[in-house]
Amino acid sequence: MTRTLVAGIYAPTQTFFLPAANTASNQTPGALDAATIAKHAIRLAKAGCTGLVCNGSNGEAALLTAEERAQVVKITREALDATGLDKVPIIAGTSANSVADTLALTRDAAAAGADAVLVLSPTFVGGGIGMGPAGAGIERFYQLVADESPLPLVLYNYPAAAAGFDLDSDALLRLASHPNIIGTKFTCGSVGKMARVIGQVAPVISELDNTTSGYLAFSGVADFILPAVIVGGSGAIVGAANVFPRACVEVYNLSVAGKLAEARTKQQALAKADWSLTKRAIPGFKAILDHYHGYGGLPRLPILPISAEAAAELYEEIGEYMKYEQSLPDVA
Repeated sequence: MTRTLVAGIYAPTQTFFLPAANTASNQTPGALDAATIAKHAIRLAKAGCTGLVCNGSNGEAALLTAEERAQVVKITREALDATGLDKVPIIAGTSANSVADTLALTRDAAAAGADAVLVLSPTFVGGGIGMGPAGAGIERFYQLVADESPLPLVLYNYPAAAAGFDLDSDALLRLASHPNIIGTKFTCGSVGKMARVIGQVAPVISELDNTTSGYLAFSGVADFILPAVIVGGSGAIVGAANVFPRACVEVYNLSVAGKLAEARTKQQALAKADWSLTKRAIPGFKAILDHYHGYGGLPRLPILPISAEAAAELYEEIGEYMKYEQSLPDVA
């Protein structure tokens, strides 16, 4: 069964690993921790996340083997299905530098139970902000992947993770005409670009019942969920949903309900807490999950764990906001 993506909050999940046999502080962890991957997925879905994204940048995808990427999707799908959360869609990150490798990862993801894929511009090409020759090649890359992909594509526009390359609105509009390209994750942070694209591709206005059709325009950062909804966006795919899933869902629901004054206040608080996480990246996320939920563990090298001093500072910064997150109810 392939599930249709709908508007809402999607969490790009962390990937968890079993401890290494060598417990030295700089030792990269070992195999996938299937039990923790499953537990985390269930927790986020119950908190109200519309869907999950496996093997994104937040999930250390670049440090996983092809087999591990497929296994993460399979573990997540089986965990959701076994808990009565079988309607929750999964987007799988299948980014690679070549068309062939991207398609191979995409076919693996489809076989493992994914419903769509998230694909980053090839990082080897780069090319900066302007389109130029590199841009034409990247557009062609996306077209060829979309032609052969067994799953619909969400474009992942994240210049910081793509050697600085930033798809502009003209390119996104050209790619939106492909029937197998269904949306974009705007981690570029440009609300203006999002507005331009939505305004020309049959605008998608999010609804509280999460029904939608057509092009999906997702905020890629938790600090512009409200602005994204205001310009017609479809919700967000944000790392903060790993730590503050209920709060992210609350900001989205208030935004689509038109309760703008309350949504603005909640968005401002979320943006502040999100920045505490964002500037510490994956190690900070894992430290917070360890501290509050008893799981998280180490990232894989070359990502180093956060220091004890930095972790203590992070706990202090988000302590009050975490109390607020914990006061909110689960949805599922």
